[in-house]
Amino acid sequence: MKLTTLCYIEKDNKYLMLHRNKKENDLSHNMWIGVGGHFEDEETPDECLLREVKEETNLTLTNYKLRGIITFLSNEAEGEYMFLYTANEFNGELKECDEGELEWIDKKDLFKLNFWTGDEIFLKLIRDDYPLFSLKLRYDGKTLVSANLDGNELELFDILDDSGNKTGLVRERSIVHELGYMHKTVHIWAIRKKKDGFDVLLQKRSANKDSFPGYYDISSAGHIHAGDSSIDSAIRELEEELGITATKEELHFIGIHKGIEDTEFYGKPFRNHEFSKMYVYMEDIDTDKLTLQKEEVESVMWIDYEEGTKLIKEQKIKNCIFMDEWIKLKDMFTVI
Repeated sequence: MKLTTLCYIEKDNKYLMLHRNKKENDLSHNMWIGVGGHFEDEETPDECLLREVKEETNLTLTNYKLRGIITFLSNEAEGEYMFLYTANEFNGELKECDEGELEWIDKKDLFKLNFWTGDEIFLKLIRDDYPLFSLKLRYDGKTLVSANLDGNELELFDILDDSGNKTGLVRERSIVHELGYMHKTVHIWAIRKKKDGFDVLLQKRSANKDSFPGYYDISSAGHIHAGDSSIDSAIRELEEELGITATKEELHFIGIHKGIEDTEFYGKPFRNHEFSKMYVYMEDIDTDKLTLQKEEVESVMWIDYEEGTKLIKEQKIKNCIFMDEWIKLKDMFTVI
């Protein structure tokens, strides 16, 4: 494993970024990164940082901070341990860099640049003043295939175009919802037939959720992780959220819903742009025997469809259900 440093130097709410466009055989060719480089023999991380910044920029750092350690793994290059820094005080004047073009980029424009997908993750952690962290990033070519923060796996989603087709891009969950990337989800509606119609099982979201806390929602729903299928994701969500073990044959596909909602929670933007594959589950459910995932679901309740329609339309219950999807549920019920 190689040892390297990477530093994001701050000035006037901007970062000094290096556009690596001068070396064709550069693994990061035409991408934007901070400044830094490889350890020399017997160097400490700080010594490497100070030397590399001086060599690449002509700046002498006078105040800097270690923010994280990145484990970079790739099928195209040797693995790398990268010591990630920020700096906000320095002396000297910028010079031209042999590696590429240096430019001060406004922080609000940072995510518009072309850089490694995993860089978005640690740049967001830095921006949010996350404490010293360990981030493991694994790539297949230029595609991020897994990410682990402090030993915990992060969720990665395939990014879609406006028609619902994969773009080939992958992004981490929190970034998807901050920037409003279109992505895939599954919605599973548990229903039970009766003589005069049908009931729908609603879940009440946990009060600790990062979005729509304490709201009534679809029976079970969740994101489709990058590379996963919709049916396998639906089976997983039912098991995780409600403790229901379902088979593929018990889940009936009834259509696709495109939902867009831009709002805010806890003072942060939340942009949910999703293509949802809708399934109906009609097997017997004893709500007293369900195993609810406490982090996701506070409780569940059966509700008559017509009564639910009135409550949702009139906002008599706090909910995050798309009304057009609710109506589609009745239309599809007649042909199931």
